[in-house]
Amino acid sequence: MTHNQESTPAPRGSSAAPALRQAGFLPLLAIFYGFTAAGPFGYEAIFKTAGPGMALLLLAVVPFAWSIPMSYASAELNSILPVEGGFYRWVRAAFGDFWGFQCGWWNWTGTFLLNTVYGVLFMDYVKDYVPRMTPEWKWAGACLVLIALALLNARGIQVAGGLAVAMLVAVLIPVAWLCIVALLRWHHNPVVPFVPPGKPFGSVFGVGLALAMWNYAGYEQLSSVTEEMKDPQRTFVRVLAWNTPLSILTFTLPIGLALAALGNWQDWDTGYIVTASRLIGGHALGVAMLAASIIGTVSLSNSTILYTTRIPATMAQDGYLPRWLAKLHPRYGTPARAIGVSAIVYCVLARFNVVELVNIYIWTRIATSMLTLLAAWRMRQKLPNAPRRFRIPGGKLGLACVVIFPALLCGVQMYYSEPYVFRWAPWLLAAGPAAYVVLRYFFKLRPIGIPPWSAELKD
Repeated sequence: MTHNQESTPAPRGSSAAPALRQAGFLPLLAIFYGFTAAGPFGYEAIFKTAGPGMALLLLAVVPFAWSIPMSYASAELNSILPVEGGFYRWVRAAFGDFWGFQCGWWNWTGTFLLNTVYGVLFMDYVKDYVPRMTPEWKWAGACLVLIALALLNARGIQVAGGLAVAMLVAVLIPVAWLCIVALLRWHHNPVVPFVPPGKPFGSVFGVGLALAMWNYAGYEQLSSVTEEMKDPQRTFVRVLAWNTPLSILTFTLPIGLALAALGNWQDWDTGYIVTASRLIGGHALGVAMLAASIIGTVSLSNSTILYTTRIPATMAQDGYLPRWLAKLHPRYGTPARAIGVSAIVYCVLARFNVVELVNIYIWTRIATSMLTLLAAWRMRQKLPNAPRRFRIPGGKLGLACVVIFPALLCGVQMYYSEPYVFRWAPWLLAAGPAAYVVLRYFFKLRPIGIPPWSAELKD
């Protein structure tokens, strides 16, 4: 038996493979909303730095040139190749082994920084209520949260989905409460001034665009759990269709109405929505919004663990990574080892100040997203007659817009990156080709020539 045959676990659905637990529309929507939004928290500074008018405009318009094109591309690619690991395997099918590896590697390693920050942010929210919290206890608390969520994820998407639904309800109730109270106390124009007085338009636009794109990034991630969906071809499109308007309303309506009630856009910074809720609706609403912000952070972490840990497991299944990483839990059918390895890295990084490093992660997010968009274009060339239950509207022009508009936004965002991002982000991207060479030529790992999912490519 060859090395590749030994490294490949039993295909999904075979008698030798554990049965995958599957989730329906509502849990999947809650998980995906938790990944892409999880409430109006953490981005409040856009209103102070870009101005209330510019911020609301960007938050309302950017998804039409960023997340919606990504949703269209993902929906079409999923209709051709509905497999676990989604976007990483789409890129591999479109561009070959090297770029497939880069897509998966950048996504997995880049989100080490992202999910670590969620654990740290959770402790930042609660530290004011825990007397004499030392840095060591803060680290221990962050690790405890991350490990608990990893264990829940290891039990399957149904458990993670049920938790996500409960957190969605817990977040949206205080948000709806704030919207109603703020609407009744409307005294100011929420879009004035359009930009902060005296600041150059270019720099204001660049900072605001970066924050808006951050909020709407990652829409291809839904595809990483395709085989854990009930009726994936239909459910995939429905989740994308519902999540986008829900996210737009989340990012614009609560803070827009709060600004209309308070008019103090200069005071808004990260976490200020809790203070604004207390000023508008009293102590009870302030406490409810604080609880919602903590729950939203947990929801972000829960969803991020779910989506990102499927990628290394499918990469190992395809022979890119050591085969033991692909082993599924015998009872729950989840990539428990990939989840465990990721959780260990999260906990190690939680010891350090990594919040600013998330801006470096954005470059890997851009790289992964652009590869996914280009894969939609490439698969139109490679498999023009393949059955597609969903097709990007507008023919060739529609496909071109889906690729070009996000590319322009990505170029602008990278141009306005902070100097330290330019110093370090290229190194994070360069780690992908380096890892490919090391794993393939020093550890002798070889991607399988005929993946078990390649049958899906046949007309």
